[in-house]
Amino acid sequence: MYEKKSHGWYKHKDFILLDLICLFLAYIFAYYIRIHDYINFISNETYRNALVFILGTNLIVIMVFEIYTGVLRRGYYRELNILVKQIIVVELAAGLYLFTVDSGRHFSRAVLYLTGIIFGVLSYAARIFWKKHLVHMMAERGEHSLYIVTSSDIAESVVESVRKHNYNRYDINGIIITDVDMSGNEISGIPVVASVKNASAFICQHWVDEVLINVSEDYHYPQKLYEELLEMGIVVHVNLARIRKTSGQKQFVERIGDYTVITTSMNYATDRQAMVKRLLDIAGGLVGCLLTGIIFIFVGPAIYISSPGPIFFSQTRIGKNGKPFKMYKFRSMYMDAEARKAELMSQNKMSDGRMFKIDFDPRVIGNKVLPDGRKKTGIGEFIRKTSLDEFPQFWNVLNGSMSLVGTRPILPDELEQYELHHRARIAIKPGITGMWQVSGRSDITDFEEIVRLDTEYISEWNIGLDIKILFKTVLAVIKRDGSC
Repeated sequence: MYEKKSHGWYKHKDFILLDLICLFLAYIFAYYIRIHDYINFISNETYRNALVFILGTNLIVIMVFEIYTGVLRRGYYRELNILVKQIIVVELAAGLYLFTVDSGRHFSRAVLYLTGIIFGVLSYAARIFWKKHLVHMMAERGEHSLYIVTSSDIAESVVESVRKHNYNRYDINGIIITDVDMSGNEISGIPVVASVKNASAFICQHWVDEVLINVSEDYHYPQKLYEELLEMGIVVHVNLARIRKTSGQKQFVERIGDYTVITTSMNYATDRQAMVKRLLDIAGGLVGCLLTGIIFIFVGPAIYISSPGPIFFSQTRIGKNGKPFKMYKFRSMYMDAEARKAELMSQNKMSDGRMFKIDFDPRVIGNKVLPDGRKKTGIGEFIRKTSLDEFPQFWNVLNGSMSLVGTRPILPDELEQYELHHRARIAIKPGITGMWQVSGRSDITDFEEIVRLDTEYISEWNIGLDIKILFKTVLAVIKRDGSC
């Protein structure tokens, strides 16, 4: 899923933080300029509450009006114009607040006016400085993995154009040449990773956030590759001159380098939507990490006594667009669990082997078959059935590698077996819970059905859907615990 316009509010978190710091300092300076007795304003409830309101209002204004959308492209005058409008809205809201509350009559209006003036000076200077810093950094590194599909005659100019106007903070990780096979060569220091014939197979197995297609008019447009990229859930940018309308996909116009492109994606999130989702993840992550610490006190010793070794289990999983990350769990299996997986594949309930699930797993701590055929379970099965083993994943949610709601984080060897349309499952961050988990995860054994549910979630995503899935997850866990 693509974060429309600016790749998500959190890419602007540095600007937002600077803005709030400048506003805080402006308020402090205004207070001490106007109030000559130097009373600590923290002990003054009227001024303290006003500060909280002003900071909160400013954050809401940034979010609602998407103040930092396209910030790197704005000139000096436009930046000043947007800042002045922002200050006016915040000042008017603060004035209304002070007029409404009883203690407002004790608040010096000069402090409010001075705050606006000082904030304007500090924030404008901070924005200009930070933009210059980021523009300098753009030439050295990026945050999004971009692959370029182009023809040999314009490849060098396309690379240089993206580098020169790299407002989206791309790392150009590879080039695919459409007219000749140049695999193994380099163009402007960027490796040519594949030809058009094997491009989809290469991309399916690598971390790719977005693909830019810009082919010279003298060469055939790679329509088949374009369709395969969309099938994989990849965000694709196409030079506007070579536009192809694709049904069932979200499309909008933006710029990459010097090129006006049509961007096609399964779905997109605006800055506001991305911000709300991330704030929801942070809130859930903080609560989850606190609960994890409490659970550790009881579960940790039980795990160690039953199976000496690490309490936590970490494993490399595949994240958004194929980016690997370390996922954490409470260890529910014996230390040799991975080595024993191959011998149990014949019992796999999943229809085609792309995921692994069996009814009674002897690798789980405490699980064993007694001589009379009865099955005995232990601490491992308990924490799995109650989902306690999942709680350390809240750390992954907090650090941004996972989300509360998403698709199941897959293993690298599972990705190796994926067909093109399966890759669409990793077009978003993996989640602790998701659409197929609340649709009867114990009953669904058809991998294609899981893929359908995951791609349905991505295509129809909105904040309301996430909240609905979270509620269903809580109800499912309570119901499952009640039946244990």
